[in-house]
Formats: sequence, C-alpha cells, structure tokens
Amino acid sequence: MSSPHGAQTGQPVCARHRDRPTGLSCARCGRPACPECLVEASVGFQCVDCVQEGRRTTRRATTVAGAEVGGKVLLIPVLIAVNLAVYLLTAVLAGSPMENNDSAFFRALVGFDPSITEGEPWRLLTAGFLHFGPFHVAVNMLSLWFLRDVEVAFGRVRFLAIYLLSVIGGGMAEYVFGGVDNALAGASGAVYGVLGALVVVVIRMKRQGAAQLIGYVVLLTLITYWAIPNVSLLGHVGGFVVGAALAVAFVYAPAANRVRLQAGAVVLVLVALAGMFLLRQNQLAEVVFCTDPTAMVCFIRA
Repeated sequence: MSSPHGAQTGQPVCARHRDRPTGLSCARCGRPACPECLVEASVGFQCVDCVQEGRRTTRRATTVAGAEVGGKVLLIPVLIAVNLAVYLLTAVLAGSPMENNDSAFFRALVGFDPSITEGEPWRLLTAGFLHFGPFHVAVNMLSLWFLRDVEVAFGRVRFLAIYLLSVIGGGMAEYVFGGVDNALAGASGAVYGVLGALVVVVIRMKRQGAAQLIGYVVLLTLITYWAIPNVSLLGHVGGFVVGAALAVAFVYAPAANRVRLQAGAVVLVLVALAGMFLLRQNQLAEVVFCTDPTAMVCFIRA
C-alpha cells in the first residue's frame, strides 16, 4: 500500500484532501488544511468546517422585534406593485383612469358595508388594494415607500402581519363606527398601521424625535382629511391603532419567549377583529338588506 504524499515529503496532509501536503493549519481546531480549505476569520485562518460550525453556533444580531439585522426590503416593493397592478386593472376595466371605481371588478371587492354584512367579509381585506383614482394610489404608495425601513426593523413575517391586519383594522373601524352604507377603499389603513409601528419602534429605542413623529402623523391625517374628498378618518385611525398595538407586542416581547408571544398577539388581534365584526354584522342585519351585494344594490330598512 502506498503512503500519503505528505508522508513522503515530511509534511502533514490536508484533513479534507489527503493527497495534498500542507504546512498550514486551522487557527481554531489546529488540523492541517490546504489553502483551498482555509477561510480568513477575525483571528487568523480557519478551515471551512470550523467556519460552518461557527455560523451555526454564533448568535446573530437582531433588531428590537427579533428580525435579523441587515435584512433587505422585499415586501414593500411587492405590495406597491400589487396595488399599482390592481389600480391599472380597474382603470382598464372601467375605461377611465379617473373613474376606475366604475367597474364590476372594483364593486365586487370594495369595502361596501351592506355587502360585508350580507356575507362578504373578505371585502375588509380586498378593499385595501383598491384606490379611487391615480392621486389616491400615488399618495399611498409613495408614503409606503418612505416607510420601507419599518420592514427591516420587523422582518418580513411580522411586517406582513402588521400590514394586512392594519388593512382589516382600518376597514373594521369604518364598518363598526361609520355609517351603514359606506364604500371604503385604499391602503391608507395599512400605511397608518406601518406609521403606528414606526412610532412604537422609535419610542422603544428611545430615539429622539418620537414627539415630532407623532406630530407628523397627526398633521398628515388632518391634511389628508381636508385635501382628499371622502377620506375615511376612521379607517386611518383604525389602521394606526392595530399597527401600533401589534408593534408594542412585537418589540416589547421578552427574547426568551418572543416568537410565541408575538404569534399570540397576532391571534388576539384577529379574535378581537372577528368579535367586532360579528357584533356589527348582527346590528346591521336588522337595518340593511341587499338584492345584489356584488352590484352594491342594497337598501336600508325603515
């Protein structure tokens, strides 16, 4: 039997490549390693096995919500693209960019209170992806883009929970506390939910500017309410409250039980929203009825 090449030369052989003599070794485990098997580390060079083991055992830095530091923004561009695509579709179907709500597709998904009461609760979510005209969608999507750092702070799963539940929360606030024949659309509830989450993060991290940020939210709400016709103040407030409430649970949960507590908070918000819906549905069922919910042909009982 032939001996390893390293034995013939008087040098040890690489632990991973037995046919390669080497005078190098891993700074961590001390095993011989050829240049191909060594990776530069904070202290000297380590073999690839030690580097992989270090990555598995080293605790990665996280944000206050538990997201990995240095994450990339992905969901916000996707959400913006979806909202813009839905707007363009409604504009094409309606034959008008300004009157895009004049289409059967729009009417089938808009947050129309009587239709929701008649058994179409999904409108509370789908309405968050519809917009009345180009200015409406442009303002919301631009606002969402400016808030993209919130996705990095919370991570994609938590951010998506905040976004979607804030959409529902905004719609639910209008449904429960508004009139009986309102039609709600727009991502404003989600945008304000993300704003609420940002306020909580700033307060949690004790950063300067929390008061200014809250003032900005109030000012933006007033400007939007007065500048854009038929804006739902309740939808904005509902989204903000849900987003802020989830953010509180996300950033103040102890690290030891973080995931379970955060998941529990999402479930509690869902249960609360479902309870509000059932109570309001029973109330409205006594005063409204629809002959064609999809076409928004509904009546208020005297």
